[in-house]
Amino acid sequence: MNKITDKQLLIDKVVEAIQDTKGEDIMIFDLSKIENSVAQTFVICTGNSNTQVSAISGNIQKKVRNDLQDRPWHVEGSENSLWVLLDYVSVVVHVFQRETREYYDIEELWGDAHITKIEN
Repeated sequence: MNKITDKQLLIDKVVEAIQDTKGEDIMIFDLSKIENSVAQTFVICTGNSNTQVSAISGNIQKKVRNDLQDRPWHVEGSENSLWVLLDYVSVVVHVFQRETREYYDIEELWGDAHITKIEN
């Protein structure tokens, strides 16, 4: 497999894990054509409580580890689960509580990215 296929498999597995845990408002941001972006792809979703945010991020890590034998390079925010970031280097996953997502409005920051919205 090549890097593009590996990246797409990772994105698909992340989305599957989010959907399995009833994550909402899933969006995929393709940042590969944006100069100096921090990653090639962002996957963003919403959970309705810190318990659900924690469950979503935990399920993502479990599915990716078990099915793709990959682990995040860095995890941030799991202590309070308002916003958990899972950094898989080329793919960065953001799992937000609704109020936190609305506050940071990360979609607006990357408005020039190609955005795919996943229907639940």
